[in-house]
Amino acid sequence: MGIDVIVVGLGFGADFVPIYQAHESVGRVAVVDSNPDRTASVADRFDVADRFASLEEALHAPGWDAVHLVTPVALHAGQVQQVLKSGRHCASAVPMATTLNDLDQLIAAQDEAGRNYMMMETAAYSREYFHARSLLDSGRLGRPAYFRGEHLQNLDGYPPYWLGYPPMHYVTHALSPALALTGERVESVRCLGSSRLTSDHIGVAGEGFGTEAGLFKLSGDEDLVANVTMSFFQLGRSYLEGFSVYGDSGALEWPQLEGGPMKEFAMLPHEPGQRGRVVIEKDVCPTGAADLLPESLRRFTDGGHSGSHPHLVHEFVSSILEERRPRVDARTAATWTAPGICAHQSALQGGTEVFVPDYGAR
Repeated sequence: MGIDVIVVGLGFGADFVPIYQAHESVGRVAVVDSNPDRTASVADRFDVADRFASLEEALHAPGWDAVHLVTPVALHAGQVQQVLKSGRHCASAVPMATTLNDLDQLIAAQDEAGRNYMMMETAAYSREYFHARSLLDSGRLGRPAYFRGEHLQNLDGYPPYWLGYPPMHYVTHALSPALALTGERVESVRCLGSSRLTSDHIGVAGEGFGTEAGLFKLSGDEDLVANVTMSFFQLGRSYLEGFSVYGDSGALEWPQLEGGPMKEFAMLPHEPGQRGRVVIEKDVCPTGAADLLPESLRRFTDGGHSGSHPHLVHEFVSSILEERRPRVDARTAATWTAPGICAHQSALQGGTEVFVPDYGAR
């Protein structure tokens, strides 16, 4: 018998269903979506017998161990608390929440429930992240020196709840690699908004900006900075979501066009009499670190979000079985999410430095 998992939200959440089914430590898999036609379609496609009309109905059903939420951002904080209070383990799509108060409540809910919460941050399990990790661990990058992250995406025509969404509230994809690689947190942020939202783009969050650019000061003795640009409206640029890592001996840069190769740089030793140092560059196409997964999940590393999905599922399931906190538990998730909330506050205040709470992440 394995862990029984309910997947809630079947947009891109449907991609997780066959991964859970293939995991050797998972028993039953159920599906839930607010659209009954989509629920039926996904259930039929993957031969799922258990299906529910709502999260509430699913939580009243006995015998389920864990819930994976892939639902709209505004629902995350409330739904995670519902799941944890029901006695189930909970995985949730990013971001953890959009207010500092909700972050505190979710940490308290995890602690009180004694169940696992995991924020399913794709960037920290992507093939590109694993390659950056190997470069850093092998010494090929040298000492970390600087980080850059970008998420440029036009949200015109998306569901109404995205209207006017503050870009920095979704910062984790662009920022978390720097924090995961260094093990540091963000101490403070200075952020500026660019292109004030036109009236047709203002949503429930009120006035804001189409683009926000922040400088995040990391903790530690190295005086490291992550420079992150986020944009969801009023920017005439094709989709770009990624991160770049710079060390004092080498670097790894995200491609300018999605789907292209990354650029890896290696700086050669300085030669006497030479002005500057020679830097060698090459194209790299990282693999999905399939060797870190059980055999049954390795085929999924060619999938979406840079092959991160099977790694996320395996970490969530393994943390439950091993009775330990997952890598991105509530305190780590808050550590990665709060900087974006504070960055948006900074942008609304004209770039004032805003200090980020310390959540005591391991």
